[in-house]
Amino acid sequence: MVSKEVVVNNQVGLHARPATFFIQKANEFKSSIWVEREERRVNAKSLLGVLSLGIVKGTAVTLIAEGVDESAAVATLAELVESNFAE
Repeated sequence: MVSKEVVVNNQVGLHARPATFFIQKANEFKSSIWVEREERRVNAKSLLGVLSLGIVKGTAVTLIAEGVDESAAVATLAELVESNFAE
């Protein structure tokens, strides 16, 4: 299992379009991937799950992956978040 904490800094947080980009990228990996915020963990491949966390600008979340490509999954998703979803 690999995990990394990142801070969402884009204007709208992890909502609608950025969440869709995030989920599409997560679905490229075979590993199980979760997003955790304040003790609540959801499937990173689920749009409703990710949106239900209510992640706004400045929110710290932990990306967690477990599986054959866990390191690449966490690194790629962290890079996407840190790039502000290429805004």
